[in-house]
Amino acid sequence: MTASARYELKDVLIRIEDVHVSFTNADTGEFVPVLAGVSAEVKDITRSNAVTGQIVGILGPSGVGKTQLARVLTGLQEPTSGQVTVGPSATPVSAGLVGYVPQNYPLFEHRTVLGNLVLAARKNGLVGKDAEAKAMAYLEDFSLADKWSRYPAELSGGQRQRVAIAQQLLCSAHFILLDEPTTGLDPIMKDKVCDLVRHVAGMSEENTVFVVTHDLGSILTIADHLWLLGRVRNDKGESMGARIVKTYDLIEEGLAWQERPADLPAYPRLLREIRAEFETL
Repeated sequence: MTASARYELKDVLIRIEDVHVSFTNADTGEFVPVLAGVSAEVKDITRSNAVTGQIVGILGPSGVGKTQLARVLTGLQEPTSGQVTVGPSATPVSAGLVGYVPQNYPLFEHRTVLGNLVLAARKNGLVGKDAEAKAMAYLEDFSLADKWSRYPAELSGGQRQRVAIAQQLLCSAHFILLDEPTTGLDPIMKDKVCDLVRHVAGMSEENTVFVVTHDLGSILTIADHLWLLGRVRNDKGESMGARIVKTYDLIEEGLAWQERPADLPAYPRLLREIRAEFETL
């Protein structure tokens, strides 16, 4: 059975349309292009035998503009031109529609774990016992129910990460972006984070997890699609900004949704191919 026979692509969940970001250097007055016509879309993936959320890896060399794209994608920064829309209704993105989990997992240190999540649930319109019940349900789902009364300073790094992800899901419902979630972790912890990302995506058909990362080895084991961000240059070799220069469909490559993707022939081949692409970016 082919990969295409096992799944369907349905409604567009996220659309990025010709996004440009530029700024003027305050010291020199020089025009600095960062993003130059980024366009992409994420469609709802459905399978008859599994709840299938979407996992999209965003890759690119340091300084290429991944952070700027992440901020635009999460509604934390207005693009110079272009737009990001969410859902079949094409709602313009705003802060909170797509949750954002940076590397330091920011939480309110003076609130308990439950208090952090209740506050997030309230921002999504829940009140009173409904907000608390929803927060506790997430703690159960993320194996944190016994930590509800702890403060963030009392948690391990992995526990803080899970709380931060739950917090953002409570605010945004289905869409979340993780910034370098495996940076600095040992192989065992990387595997646990990968399992967590899969779990988050599998909580709902609409759930979409964007992972901004340099960790090509890990993202190849969990993503269904990869976007490779690279600089576009003029005839003089000067950067005109970055855009998505190549995409990889890991479903059709046979890596998505596999129990041990790193053992498959496509894994080392794509690892070599994408690493070679980086040298040209």
